[in-house]
Amino acid sequence: MVNPWSVNYKTSPIRWSIFVLVFVLNSCVIKGQHPKSAQCGDTDFDRKVHSYLSYSIPVIGVKDAYLKKDQVYYLDAREKEEYDVSHIQNAKWVGYEDFTLERVGQIPRQAQIIVYCSIGYRSEKIGEKLVKAGFKQVKNLYGSLFEWINAGYPVVDNQSKVVQNIHTYDQSWSRWVTQKHYRKSH
Repeated sequence: MVNPWSVNYKTSPIRWSIFVLVFVLNSCVIKGQHPKSAQCGDTDFDRKVHSYLSYSIPVIGVKDAYLKKDQVYYLDAREKEEYDVSHIQNAKWVGYEDFTLERVGQIPRQAQIIVYCSIGYRSEKIGEKLVKAGFKQVKNLYGSLFEWINAGYPVVDNQSKVVQNIHTYDQSWSRWVTQKHYRKSH
């Protein structure tokens, strides 16, 4: 193959066009594509979430995830302190920093799994570990718990009681939870 840097672009516009096209396509594959079916309601938050993801795990939007709530295993990839404040009903806490496969040992490898965290970064990393371990149907919740709450879907405490509390990880991330009636802790 011709080295594209050594090509005289004035005499080779076709080669230049091919080089640019290949570069653009490679950039899309490396970063991943922002699926139209999974977007956050707030444009700024959507950009923030998109900037953190590599799309190594397929994403699912909160509306689609909510509709599947009785058909999937939800895995919470936040720290235990965050999970204890509130989580998606029936979600299993698996953690992030100290995640182990033993926490998902009872889940069939063919089961549909949706992993979430606060915005989707940590859950994507846990999703990668699950896929590497042989789980076949793993999705990352786009916008994760923050977008779930912003969309108006319920969260529960450790007694399965619906609550309006959210652990926002730290003060700077609190701004992305836009539901005003939620009590935020960090």
